Amino acid sequence: MRFAQIRDRVEFDSQAVAAGSIDTSGLLGTWINSNPDTSGIVKMVMSASAGILSLRTYAIGPDGLIDWGSKEVDVFASAPSGRAGAGFTCRYDFGFAESLLQGMIMKGLLVLAQLHRFKDDSKRADYFVREYYALTHEKFR
Repeated sequence: MRFAQIRDRVEFDSQAVAAGSIDTSGLLGTWINSNPDTSGIVKMVMSASAGILSLRTYAIGPDGLIDWGSKEVDVFASAPSGRAGAGFTCRYDFGFAESLLQGMIMKGLLVLAQLHRFKDDSKRADYFVREYYALTHEKFR
């Protein structure tokens, strides 16, 4: 099988477009949760260095913001022939729990799907959250 969907079938000049040349500029910056009352991820900072895209995530905790740290992300275009970064995935492993983040740009917002899985014996249910983030031009502190 050469493709699983008709959109996977792409005819283009492979020498004209370098493999992996996805433009990530639309993902870069500080993203703020549009829900000021969120109990989850408040802010995300997407940055690039030496061609590697990284995400630093901040969630609300009992004593303020918790810095989840910076993780490398995998970037995706919207189609096999696309060259603009349209989405990403990133995984955080905290030992007791794991969070898979899947983001996509839609109508100028970053839509973030969060899949949280507990690996301890706490009997907490694994859960899914979807929230919306706006790009801010403020300097992140």
